[in-house]
Amino acid sequence: MLRVKGLLHYGLQVPSLDTGETFYRTFGLETAERGNAVVVRCDGRGQDQTVLMEGPVKRLHHVAFAVERDSLPEWQRHLESLGVKLLDAPADVPGGLWLRDHEGNLVTLRDEAIAPWRDFGTTDAHEANFGDRIRRVDQARWLNADEKPRPRRLGHMLVFSTDLDASEAFYARTLGLRLSDRIRGMATFMNSGPGDHHVFGFVPGTHPGLHHSSWEVADIDQIAMGAQSMAAAGHADGWGLGRHTLGSNFFHYIKDPWGSWIEYSSDMDCITDSWKANDWDCPPAVWSPEMPADFIVNQEDKPA
Repeated sequence: MLRVKGLLHYGLQVPSLDTGETFYRTFGLETAERGNAVVVRCDGRGQDQTVLMEGPVKRLHHVAFAVERDSLPEWQRHLESLGVKLLDAPADVPGGLWLRDHEGNLVTLRDEAIAPWRDFGTTDAHEANFGDRIRRVDQARWLNADEKPRPRRLGHMLVFSTDLDASEAFYARTLGLRLSDRIRGMATFMNSGPGDHHVFGFVPGTHPGLHHSSWEVADIDQIAMGAQSMAAAGHADGWGLGRHTLGSNFFHYIKDPWGSWIEYSSDMDCITDSWKANDWDCPPAVWSPEMPADFIVNQEDKPA
């Protein structure tokens, strides 16, 4: 069965490109103008991770997944055999195959290689000492624990769905994503094969939209430093520090200027094809401050 290789980027329509560019740069990412858009990349990684386009309201524009090189004709046959209507590429994001999912979200499949991740370049001074596993000796960690975060990749994203089961079924049937785990009634997590516990998923909402994007940083220190620097820049509304249940990653979320969330993340579970998915009746975090009341509320305007 065909299966996408992973998440490439997402497109986001925002009312002000200047506001978007400033926000993502403050978060620790690099930005550049390209035509009428602003592209967001991770330092040291030659791959678009977010494409910002200007429009009257904030709205998820599209989600891009990578497929095997030269496999688009096979994907076209596969999608057409399922009765999926293919669309023309938008003028501002040419190339790839384009379709809408069952809730109207734009999706593009692109035979682009997933760029290598930048090495975090950690040294003995960055090692963590856990119990009897002592790796940092005669090194004072606090002296270099104040590095500002430089995310090395977009790890995953979650979108709002009016029907979690239908969303899971659509993305499994069309893109080959596999279920990783579910929190009953709260979240569904899917993977694209061996690697991160999840690259895509869904939370319940009244209408489609972006819930959050998650960006990998080196360690818990960079998560905390990111939260501190974002708060100093006026983005103090967030949730964290904590450790998630499903995926197990450390996290801190920050509300973006348009009501969605962006996450610093590290220490995500790594899975293989032997992983067995489960339904869980558990909270979203092992430990954390209380989850904000509006954390799972879609603040995007409903499409007309």
